[in-house]
Amino acid sequence: MNPSAPLIVVAGPSGVGKTTVVTHVIAKAGLPLRRAITATTRDQRQGETTDADYHYWTVEKFLQERDAKRMLEWAQVFGKDYYGTPKSEVESYLAQGTGVVLVIDVQGAASVRQLYPNCLSVFIAPPSREELEARLRGRQDMTEDRIRRRLEEAQREMDRQGEFRHVIVNRDLSEAVRELEQLIRNEFDKYQQGGKPCSTN
Repeated sequence: MNPSAPLIVVAGPSGVGKTTVVTHVIAKAGLPLRRAITATTRDQRQGETTDADYHYWTVEKFLQERDAKRMLEWAQVFGKDYYGTPKSEVESYLAQGTGVVLVIDVQGAASVRQLYPNCLSVFIAPPSREELEARLRGRQDMTEDRIRRRLEEAQREMDRQGEFRHVIVNRDLSEAVRELEQLIRNEFDKYQQGGKPCSTN
């Protein structure tokens, strides 16, 4: 594939606000830019919209797509639910000149960087572990055990933030949005100048 627009990989621990930051950037940037919709086998939550927040698949369908090599990346989270990015959410859009943002976990980001070694990879970090815990507790839909597991996983993810080209600390939403938007604009400028920095292996 010969992409005509940038692939942006955004990762960070659960509760850090990465999806919110990306949503604001896409809404205000005025760029040909979209967020790839993740497929998942977990149950749909109240307030979520099918094929807008997630593609809600059965385990059977997810494994069929995975085995048919139609997933860009995938993972099983906490030994339970599957999450992954269908290739159909990415490749055709890049070829047509639309930038694609993947909002995924650190493990998935590592897989994507192997395929797109020059993609823009950005880690969204919390100001502190205490602030991240406060945000998770503020959701009020998690058991104590679930919060503990999320915090343990968050620490493992933060230990790997050095794998990313850029790190944005989400202290203030508007500032984090500004920083990510500028990074993405810089990537689009490379394409306008004739470069193809996101070529695949």
